[in-house]
Amino acid sequence: MERLVAFIEGIDWDRWSGPAASGLRIVLILAMAWVAIALLQRMVRNVRVRIANHIGGTDVARRAETLGRVIRYLIAVAVGAVALMLVLAELGVSLAPILGAAGVVGLAIGFGAQSLVKDYFTGFFILLEDQIRAGDVVTVAGIGGLVEDMTLRHVRLRDYDGTVHFIPHGMISSVSNMSRDFAQAVVDVGIAYRENVDDAFVVMRQVGAQMRSDATFGPKILADLEIAGVDKLDDSAVVLRCRFKVAPLEQWSVRREFLRRIKGALDASGIEIPYPHLTLYAGSGKDGTAPALPLNLKGNGAFDSVQDDERPRHARASAD
Repeated sequence: MERLVAFIEGIDWDRWSGPAASGLRIVLILAMAWVAIALLQRMVRNVRVRIANHIGGTDVARRAETLGRVIRYLIAVAVGAVALMLVLAELGVSLAPILGAAGVVGLAIGFGAQSLVKDYFTGFFILLEDQIRAGDVVTVAGIGGLVEDMTLRHVRLRDYDGTVHFIPHGMISSVSNMSRDFAQAVVDVGIAYRENVDDAFVVMRQVGAQMRSDATFGPKILADLEIAGVDKLDDSAVVLRCRFKVAPLEQWSVRREFLRRIKGALDASGIEIPYPHLTLYAGSGKDGTAPALPLNLKGNGAFDSVQDDERPRHARASAD
């Protein structure tokens, strides 16, 4: 005990008071930085929740969540950088040479990592302009899928097969967003040439009205079926085009259900949905005619080849 007292009395407190005070200040700086990051990030979360609750809507909530996550990350980086500089100053490290060297290194990194800088700048403007939000279904850089996460540097997409794609913002030149405000479920229906187009339109309108009154699909459809008319005269069918105005991300389910119902409705109405037709020719005769290749139908429904005397003369000659 006497030795301990003697050791304490022999300590040169004037010598150690400076480092002790500096260490205490460093601990205080780190603690204040941690508290500042926690408080500021919590403030950002509270503001995000209030905005989402006040304005309402899933779109606003997703955008607020995406921006809030990026702002919290920037707060942590900024406060951490300030705390690091204050700690270095307490350790007696001159900041002027470090800042000068950091400027030169930053310039060199900027030239060497232009793509990385481009990713961050492009990501900032994509977030600022609200082009993409978490939960959207988009097509970017030729890849389509559900936006699972978004940072300042990249977008994480999951496609229909479950594959996850990480796309840097620098690769994004255009954004096709299928999740905003409303969507259009575009449907093409093919009928045979011999069928009456107006009768097919009546059946399509009936199916559209049934879907609007349906308890499951009615809330997804925002307007009555819009029939554009005859879209094209295809090789084997007259293609009729129509569309539904639907809620975001419901265009695929509405389209599949309409196709399922229109198939049964056209069958019940006797309107043919044709198979592709193909006409074969055996070749051209000397007189310029091109008779169709004749086929004999067997009793079991299969096609059989024709007899020699039933084939065109030029077809028999080429076969011989």
